[in-house]
This record gives sequence, structure tokens and C-alpha cells, in this order.
Amino acid sequence: MAEEEHISHIRSGLTSQLPDRDPEETAEWIESFDDLVETQGTERAQFIVRSLLQRAGAKSVGVPMVTTTDYVNTIPVDQEPQFPGNEEYERRYRAYMRWNAAVMVHRAQDPSIGVGGHISTFAGAATLYEVGQNHFFRGKDHPGGGDHVFFQGHASPGMYARAFMEGRLSEEDLDGFRQEKSKEGHALPSYPHPRSMPEFWEHPTVSMGLGPMNAIYQAQSDRYLHNRGIKDTSEQHTWAFLGDGEMDEPESRGLLQLAANEKLDNLTFVINCNLQRLDGPVRGNGKIMQELEAFFRGAGWNVIKVVWGREWDALLEKDTNGTLVDVMNQTPDGDYQTYKAESGGFVREHFFGKTPETKEMVADLTDQEIWNLKRGGHDYHKVYAAYKAATEANGKPTVVLAHTVKGYGLGPHFEGRNATHQMKKLTLDDLKAFRDHLRIPITDEQLEANPYRPPYYHPGQDAAEIQYMMERRSALGGFVPERREKHVQLELPGEKAYEVAKRGSGKQQAATTMAFVRLLKDLMRDKEFGKRIVPVIPDEARTFGMDSFFPTAKIYNPKGQNYLSVDRDLVLAYKESPTGQILHAGINEAGSTSAFTAAGTAYATHGEPLIPIYIFYSMFGFQRTGDSFWAAGDQMARGFIIGATAGRTTLTGEGLQHADGHSPLLASTNPAVVTYDPAFGYEIGHIMKAGLERMYGGKHEDPNVMYYITVYNEPIVQPAEPEELDVEGVLGGIYLLSPAKVDGPRTQLLASGVSVPWALEAQQILADEWGVSADVWSVTSWNELRRDGLAAEEEAFLNPGAEARVPFVTKQLAGATGPVVAVSDFMKAVPDQIRQFVPNEFATLGADGFGFSDTRAAARRFFKIDSHSVVVRALQMLARRGEVDADAPARAFEKYQLDNVNAGTSGNTEGGSA
Repeated sequence: MAEEEHISHIRSGLTSQLPDRDPEETAEWIESFDDLVETQGTERAQFIVRSLLQRAGAKSVGVPMVTTTDYVNTIPVDQEPQFPGNEEYERRYRAYMRWNAAVMVHRAQDPSIGVGGHISTFAGAATLYEVGQNHFFRGKDHPGGGDHVFFQGHASPGMYARAFMEGRLSEEDLDGFRQEKSKEGHALPSYPHPRSMPEFWEHPTVSMGLGPMNAIYQAQSDRYLHNRGIKDTSEQHTWAFLGDGEMDEPESRGLLQLAANEKLDNLTFVINCNLQRLDGPVRGNGKIMQELEAFFRGAGWNVIKVVWGREWDALLEKDTNGTLVDVMNQTPDGDYQTYKAESGGFVREHFFGKTPETKEMVADLTDQEIWNLKRGGHDYHKVYAAYKAATEANGKPTVVLAHTVKGYGLGPHFEGRNATHQMKKLTLDDLKAFRDHLRIPITDEQLEANPYRPPYYHPGQDAAEIQYMMERRSALGGFVPERREKHVQLELPGEKAYEVAKRGSGKQQAATTMAFVRLLKDLMRDKEFGKRIVPVIPDEARTFGMDSFFPTAKIYNPKGQNYLSVDRDLVLAYKESPTGQILHAGINEAGSTSAFTAAGTAYATHGEPLIPIYIFYSMFGFQRTGDSFWAAGDQMARGFIIGATAGRTTLTGEGLQHADGHSPLLASTNPAVVTYDPAFGYEIGHIMKAGLERMYGGKHEDPNVMYYITVYNEPIVQPAEPEELDVEGVLGGIYLLSPAKVDGPRTQLLASGVSVPWALEAQQILADEWGVSADVWSVTSWNELRRDGLAAEEEAFLNPGAEARVPFVTKQLAGATGPVVAVSDFMKAVPDQIRQFVPNEFATLGADGFGFSDTRAAARRFFKIDSHSVVVRALQMLARRGEVDADAPARAFEKYQLDNVNAGTSGNTEGGSA
């Protein structure tokens, strides 16, 4: 391998492509620069170099972008601020926390429990967290508001250990780690789960990659609240603690441009670069810190590397010819990992021994002194300097890349080992060595008494170091993490806001998407409530008919609109504004879901409720970002998720990957999602109203839900709300829409969403051509009917002596005779959810398989879900019962040419492809 290729990931190649025609002159320039640094300091040197680069550009002298720097600290020693804390006190209780965190996980591995846990992550990251806790993280009571801290999920034992020192958790609580039901009342979830621990955790993070995304949009949400005049968030900061292995997730890196474009200098990523994934090195042959430096700098972020602790300062000062730095640059991560699993003598031989100069540098150091040369992420001074620089406004988000050792201080069985992430317990010798390393006043006898249950340690609340710790948190505004639900009370919209949904569309046709948009427009017009709505739209506003919002609500852009819009003369001109209400994330469902989460949890993170309404292609919701919605449910987000262009046959022309036939099933897996598939605008009105009352009316026992509502792009005449509408049925999931119009053999037609008009057509055909009496039911939610039915079964199971509650769907259909035909524009499994709760004979029609591009009528005939398919299926069931002629189904099949896709008639061609 060529030398240049070998170090391509280390340096930017500023000089590698050019010949040095006058080495003597080059040496003079370098000597002059060195003299500048020595006499005037690094800050002045930075200014001179930047001035020269700027001048080079003006003179058209090409200089490549410096994407990576040497493998040393970004902040020079002479620019480090003085550390303001009592390092001795902080070192003491940091040791207590590291001990208690490890012991908590170890005790959870008692053979009678065996629930696991992670010891090594916090052991290596304790300094990164503690510098923040003691000097930077602001609590909820800070005058400027609290910070948002996204803790690395696997480091949660350290947060519990700190809460124990603070008196927020007891020993009994720590012993409930990962035993949420068996130790209920004294239980701790494995990771940051707000839903499991709603007064403690605020942001869920352990699903890798979601933390970075959500942190970026949390920082944006803070600026959004500020710019729209809802809350002053100018002093609040968002911190995201991440792992270097986690940065391989596409989600971890995929949204960095938003933070840079919006100049979110209220955001800091701290990446714990212990060089290890869960199974081995992140970049064994490369250098992950260098890679991340280049990536973040290229994305427009401020990058601060914390590579070496203060013990290295003297060695680097002696490195006048750059030999040591060159060794640092060329040593791959796999070797750095090995060094921490060996000894000081090994490091002397294999690292410093690479050149005579570096070997001589450490000739007067003992092997122990070499071993004690710390990495930067374990040095309070270096980390403090990085955090201070990160929080000083500079117009850019900042990433701190901190070099650490996974399992730091846990002993040779843990430190830097490939398997350290999976190691849950320590041997007796490990415990003793770890105790000695941390100087914990616990005796051998105490450890030997029961090696599975070593004691926790707390010096008492009156100890000087604990008093200091509590004073620091008080000065910073209280404990972190902490979650509060107290929020500004909302005055919900009155009946007038829902009138447009109730009156229908008259003689005009309107898809349910447009019915929803008209309702949303009226809700946003509400003087007090309207400003709380946050429309979240990927790059499809015009598809959903929401371009009408552009001139009035405007698109949020903190920079405003500094260009002459091409459509400025149009009524529906594209308009951006710093006070804009619409969050337009571009072609970016992942970012939109993160924006939804940040807005939907503002009632807790800021005490200021927002109502996010995220509208998207239904296919690209739960299928693409289901993990994010799960995290939103964990964080107890509230809001509306609108799956537009729903259905497998309704979005004509778009084809297989756009045709949604299953999103209600995916949504059903999320316990926090309430799913509806309405057919008409008035149903949407009642659902939206009930949703707002549940979330913010103050009367529902579980307000922490997200409503998923599917809407369609096929226009129909929207009927006015019927008199004496069964509102309970609309909200419960099913109501009788159209009773039978003739006497005859009875059947029940159950339909949802866009399929309801087909069922109504089938009702007419059955009556006019076959003398069959069919009732048509609008099923607004197959999912909620199933959820209620299962709950009724569970109640009966747990109360064997009590009278069983009748499921809502069973009660609604009581007295409805004849076989049931259930139909929707989704796969058969969607209506099949209620089969066990319906005593009638039950048949399902659905769009199973992949979707395709075609007309609506042809697609529905292909899947056998159109009106004539409903007719034939009903006749088949009635014929088996002897209630119609035995040959009626066959005659109907032939009459309607059910096997001919070109004979279908259900569906129009309006509101076509996107």
C-alpha cells in the first residue's frame, strides 16, 4: 500500500500533490510560523493562517479544504480556560458513581435474577457526563430554562448512580434495575424510557441513530418556539451523547445538514470515541475520530477533538519535529484498542518504540507512568475546555469527539476488550481491583461475604463532596435528567371550527384529504388555539392540497426568504419566514417524524403544548419510520399523524412502492397509536375533536397518544353529517351508516375509508338486482374495535367470577342478522382483526399482495374488492345458507365479468396520481 493511501484518512493532503521546488525556503516559512506560535500564541497564529487562506482565495490560489487535522487536541494548551470546579471533590463522587453503576448491574446478574445490563459504557464515559453535570447541564428551574440532554442509552446505570448520590433513588430502587414489574414501585428500566419512568427520563435514545435525529430537531424546535414568540428559549441548549459505533447508523449522520443550515449553535453532539462497536473495533484499520472530523466539518459543523489528557502536554511540547504526532497519526484504532488491553511496557515497546525519537521521549518514564497517560475523554480539564467552547455561540452546531477507553478502570478483563459490551458482572478479583482503583472504602470482607452482592457506597448527604455536588446542581437549576408534565392550559376550539366538516361538500367532489385540509385550515384560524398547531410536511404539500397554507401560515425558515420567489405573483406563492408555522422538512420522512416528536412533547419539555399534525404518503409512515414513532410513543408525544394517499388502489399511477395496503397493521403494533380509517369529512371532524379533548381536555386517563388517520386522494361528494349521527359509534369504531332499503335475505356490509362508497353501491345492486337486504356499516377503526375486544377478553380472563363485558363491535352488531362481508382498500388482515368478536359468518375482501400502476377501477377489480365483488361474495354466503338461488353467485360472477379487470367500475379518475 502506498504511503499516501495509507494516511489518506488522517490528513487532508494539502501538500501531497505538489512538488517542493525550494525546500530551504519552505523551511524558512515553517520556522517563521513556529516563531509566531511561540511568541504570540496559537490564537494569533490561527488568525494569520486564516487571513492567508482568505487571501489565497482572492488571488485564485487553489487551497483544498482542511477536512482533518492531526490526531491531537483541537484546543491548544495556551487557549484552555481555567477549570472552575473542585476537582478533588468531583473526582471522589465520580468514583462513587462509577462503583455504584457497576455494582448495580453486577447485582442484577445474581443467579436468581440474571437480567443483564451494561457496565463498560458509563465506566468509560463518566468524565464526559460529570463535567456536564457539574458545570453545564441546566435543570428545569434555571432562569433561562432547562437543557435537553440525550443520554447514551447504554450509560443509563451511571445516571441512576448519580440519582442515588443525589438522594433521588434508594438502594432498593437500584436493586430494581431491569425488574420493572417484579420490583414495581422500586424499579428502574434498562435504558432512558420516559414512559416507564415519566418523572425522570425525558428523551429515549437507545434505539441507535434516533437520538442524533431527535436531538437535531429538538434544537430546531427550541428555535421555532422562540422565533414564533411562544417561549424564550435563547439560553437553552441541546446535548446528545452518542457512541462512535452508533455513528454508522445512516440516521446518525443523515440530518447533519439541517443543524448547519439553520446555524443551530444551541446544539452539541458529544461522541464517545472508545473506538469500539458492540462486537469489536469501529475502524480497526482506520481512525474513526478522523473520519468523523472530516464528515462533520464537511457538513458545516464546528469540530472539537479531545484526544489526549494533560499528561501528554509535556511530551507534545518536546515533539519539536512532529515525530510523536506522526506516530499518533499513523497508529490505527485497532492498535490503540490493543494498547489499553495490555500494559505500560507494551505501550513503550509497540507505540513509543516505533521511532528512536519517541522511544527516547519516554526513557525517563516508568511503565506505570506510561500507562497513566490518559486519553482526553477522561481528563476534566480537556473536556471542560471543549464544552465551554461548544456552548459559546459561534453560528454553528458543535461536535466534541472525545477519545476514551470502554470499560475504563474496570481492570484488564474489561478495558478495551472486544467482548466488554456483553460483560455483565465482575469476578471477585475484578471487584477488588476496581475498588482499589477508585479508592472506595469497602473491605475485602464485605466483598467476600457475597460476591454477587457487593455493597453500594454513599458517604452520606453531609459529606463535603456531596454537599458540593448538590450545590452545583442547585446553581444550574436542579436535577438532570428530569421530566415535568405541568404545562400551559389550552382552550380547545369550539363547535364553529368543525362546521366545515359537518356540512359536507355540496355538489362538489372532495377527497377526504381535502376535507381534512379544510378542517385544519379552520382549526388554525382559531385565534388562541390556532398558533399551537404545527403542520409538519415533507416535500408533498401540493400533493395534499396544502399549498394554500403557504401565503398565510408560511414555511418556517429562521433565515427568512432572501430570494425573489419565482411564483411571487401567484395567490398560492411559496413563502418562507422566521415566524412561519409550517415545518417543511423536504424529502425527509425521518426528519419530519423527529420534528413531530419534538413538537408533540413540547408540553413536557417546555410546558408549552404544541399540536403537531404530520401529513405524509401513508406508505412512507409506519413502514419507513416505525422505529421513530415507537420512540415518540416512549417519549409520550401527542399529535396527529395523517396517512394521506392511503389505500392500495386509490393512488393511481404511482405503483408498487407507493401503494399502501398495510399501514393500519403496522400502526396497530404501537400501543400509543390510535388508528382511524374514516370515509367522510364529518367523521374526521369528530375524530379530530375527540383526539384534542383526549390529549389536552384534562379528563382522559391516558392523554399521551398519537392519532393515526388515513385519508385518500379520490374525490367523492362528501355527504353532510346525518341527523342523529351515532357519534359514539364513529369514535368507537363502527356505526350503522345506511340501513337496508328492501325486505329480503339479510346481509351486513362492513366497510372503511374509501371502500364505503363501494359498499353503498353494492347495497343498491343487491337490492335492485337480487332482492337482498343489506345494511352498510362504516367502520372508522378496525384497530380500535380489536383493541376494545381484546381488552374485554382480558377483563373477563382476570375476573372469572364477574359478568363479562361485551366488546363494542359485538354490541353494535347485536341484532344485525345474516353473513358479514368486510371490505377495505387494505389487505385482508386489516378487517380480519375483528373476526373473533363478530358472531355472524364472516368473509373478508382485501388488497393482498403488491400494488401496481393502473386505474382505480381496474385495480379494485383485480383485487376483488370493488362493489361487484362485494355483491358476489354476499350472494355466495347467502347461497350456502339456502337464502338465495344456488346458482346466483355464478350468474352474478358472469354478469359482472368478475374475472375481467377491464370490467370494473368502482372508482373515478379524478384526483389522480401524485
